[in-house]
Amino acid sequence: MELKLQKKLAAKILKRSPKRVVFDSGQLAEIKEGITRGDIRSLIKGKAIEGKQKKGISRFRAKKRQRQRKKGRRKGYGTRKGTKNARLSFKGQWVDRIRKQRTFMKEVRDKEMITKQVYRNVYMKAKGGFFRSIRHLKMYMNEHALFTKKE
Repeated sequence: MELKLQKKLAAKILKRSPKRVVFDSGQLAEIKEGITRGDIRSLIKGKAIEGKQKKGISRFRAKKRQRQRKKGRRKGYGTRKGTKNARLSFKGQWVDRIRKQRTFMKEVRDKEMITKQVYRNVYMKAKGGFFRSIRHLKMYMNEHALFTKKE
């Protein structure tokens, strides 16, 4: 049975390649009678003609990898291309560190766990790069008994 015309028309209507147009084998006689675009449209509505889905490239593995990276995995030496400084500049590291320290100091000041004078003193030390991290900052404040109990 010659159905080239019907396949070509169906492909144009479905906007896909004739290779991806499938005819229902039980309704081939009806399909053969369809010679106009209108006929083919009605056959598509009646599920006598269907278009196969295009096969794409799966993103499953890529998404899985992204989830792992979000968790901090896949960051070993074999993955790295630039130097430590190229991956995160010294300035970028400084900005991250000082912002965290300043936020912590403001929270402690607002809760009145330290006085304004202590805050100013510690703030200037942080600005000078005295503290390595928030943990170091807390340790310094505990050692020098700078925390005042809020009553």
